[in-house]
Amino acid sequence: MSNITKVLYNGDCPVCSFEIDHYASYSRKHQLPLEFEDLNQSDLALWQLSEDQAARRLYVHHKDELVSGIPAFLILWRQMPRYRPFAVFVGFPGIRQIAILIYNSILAPLIYGWHLRRKAKALKFK
Repeated sequence: MSNITKVLYNGDCPVCSFEIDHYASYSRKHQLPLEFEDLNQSDLALWQLSEDQAARRLYVHHKDELVSGIPAFLILWRQMPRYRPFAVFVGFPGIRQIAILIYNSILAPLIYGWHLRRKAKALKFK
């Protein structure tokens, strides 16, 4: 992988794609060194992730490190001038731990559950 920050997300997820499409548009407009890869169109072996792992949370590859969840969002937000203040706020001790707890315990499992239901529904109607 290159020195460009790469973001792996689930393009089949309406919530994920809405948010990441916004970041990608902002990134293009400001010519930021960010790349966005839909896990459904990516070689996940390059990320060293299974499809199931990749679908469970946001992943960012930055400075030769693979990061997921809130720490990944913090890296992404720090790359975008509009979102740096938000990254600083969420990165404060205490707030960071609460954000991680909410993401890991509620948001990521909820969004992943929706993903599994969409996949099951799609298979049912094939």
